[in-house]
Amino acid sequence: MDNKYLKLLSEKYPTISSLSREIINLTAILNLPKGTEHFMSDIHGEYEAFCHILNNCSGVIKEKVDMLYRDTISDSEREEICTIIYYPHEKLNLIKKERGISDDRYRVIINRMIEIAGILSSKYTRSKVRKAMPKDYAYIIDELLHAQKDEDDNQVLYHRKILDTIISIGADGFIIALAGLIKRLAVDHLHIVGDIFDRGANADKIIDLLMEYHSLDIQWGNHDMLWMGAAAGNEACVANVVRSCIKYRTVQILESGYGISLRKLTLFAENLYKENDPMKAAMKAISIIQFKLEGQIILRHPEYKMSDRLLLDKIDTDTYTVISEGIRYKLNSTDFPTLDKNSPYELTEEEKEIIAELRESFVNSIRLKRHITFLFDKGSMYKCFNDNLLYHGCVPLDKNGNFSGIEIFGKILKGKSYFDVAEKTVRHAYFGNHKNRDEIDFMWYLWCGKKSPLCGRNIKSFERYFIDDKSAWEEETDPYYEFYHTEKTCNMILSEFDIYSPSSHIVNGHTPVLAARGEQPIRANGKLIVIDGGFCRDYHKKTGIAGYTLIYNSHGLRIKAHQPFESIDNALKENKDILSSSENIETENHRMMVKHTDNGKKIQEEIDDLCELLEAYRNGDINS
Repeated sequence: MDNKYLKLLSEKYPTISSLSREIINLTAILNLPKGTEHFMSDIHGEYEAFCHILNNCSGVIKEKVDMLYRDTISDSEREEICTIIYYPHEKLNLIKKERGISDDRYRVIINRMIEIAGILSSKYTRSKVRKAMPKDYAYIIDELLHAQKDEDDNQVLYHRKILDTIISIGADGFIIALAGLIKRLAVDHLHIVGDIFDRGANADKIIDLLMEYHSLDIQWGNHDMLWMGAAAGNEACVANVVRSCIKYRTVQILESGYGISLRKLTLFAENLYKENDPMKAAMKAISIIQFKLEGQIILRHPEYKMSDRLLLDKIDTDTYTVISEGIRYKLNSTDFPTLDKNSPYELTEEEKEIIAELRESFVNSIRLKRHITFLFDKGSMYKCFNDNLLYHGCVPLDKNGNFSGIEIFGKILKGKSYFDVAEKTVRHAYFGNHKNRDEIDFMWYLWCGKKSPLCGRNIKSFERYFIDDKSAWEEETDPYYEFYHTEKTCNMILSEFDIYSPSSHIVNGHTPVLAARGEQPIRANGKLIVIDGGFCRDYHKKTGIAGYTLIYNSHGLRIKAHQPFESIDNALKENKDILSSSENIETENHRMMVKHTDNGKKIQEEIDDLCELLEAYRNGDINS
């Protein structure tokens, strides 16, 4: 190692004893079990279900409670202690209102929660557990977690007196703090594999929750990119977001969540379109605006190869038909008052005013800006983490199963380089001092492009809205979605991203697993796991379940299939948890330790440097 670096390192560890202590500490950390990773995807604004799974850590807490108390307390008691951990403030208030809580009951609750926290803390250093504790109660929790029985029962008495004092001055705050610690210890790191936004009404509340989470990363989904593009000022993305909110009846996220008014749009639509329902009229108005703006982008970028999406110029207003992919279809509407046959992709003056006002509202929304900045801070196009590759959509392939080349700004890119350039472009589009229209256009392409790694299908919004014949709705998907069932393809993709471990996996979201039709989330002999199981309520009938999550702990990898969540209110009143089934994907022969993780490799490098400094001290090359 460079002698200059060793001298800098010696400033931090100026003595052999301080250096030895750090080597011992780091070596001890390497031999602890790895922390639990929790994977979720395609949340789609479903706040209550997401909040509950975040609180119950995909059932990890219930498993620990059952492990500790299955043989000693009843099912209802175990369910209640779980609910207290999930929603401590709300559940304690409900119990007090219904039947009150005696001092003895408080003592039982706290003792059980201390036991649960003790089990969960065993895989971490005492220092890490202490840092995870709420500051106001850290000393007390630390004392209770590590109280030991001695021959005179002094520690037991000390423990009891602490509890008596907590209860006498009010135990609720302490229980709330303890519940937070339990949940934090149950999951060491959270992965969100895309699509926080769309369909559900409360993506903003979900992001507020995530902003408070102790350790996480996000892989952008195409619906996330749509909102990111809108916040960057892409008018086509703005129109798509507004249209989606109207379609799924979630305009409150715009108006109440981000302060974006649709008044001008709805007044314009009511006066111009024949619909009796103002929101249906607004839907038609924003749809036409969207298709015009998308057409403008497609015409500016022939390299996107999306000319088949140019349909406004193929409308025959005499017969009210349209030609899509060479087939003539009957339109379900004759109401196209702003469509100019000679310039079908040109906005009218009123349409320009409406989209300009909406764009300004998106760009200047303070709360939206804060949320999108968070997505950039914690997010990326993909993530390599502990020998697993995480991405939302696909790695575009050609019909032969090889990486497909895509032209971006005059360069043909594929595989990992495509992802890397896409991410760099998106970041520059949002944060760059000089807004580049081509870069901002590319954010729209990532949302819906045929070869977008966040999408990978030919989205047919026009056909689904204006054509009743469902044969026109079929959306061609990238060959990736055929080849990802094969282990060979998955290994090719993992190698492309410099992951070569035999125990590596691809974790994928984006395409709901149709469990009701017998589809399985585990593919390619376990090399790829699709964890989009239909969080969104709109998908429940189609998928047959209400989402998958993935748990990766020191014992191995397992997938959890979740049934629909009724409500937080039912969870509080009836201690109803989400019913989940668990399937092991891979069980480690030997328990996985910190030394086997990415962080462990960094710690080992640090230990190696410290050992070199120790050798330099002992040889006299550097004075201690």
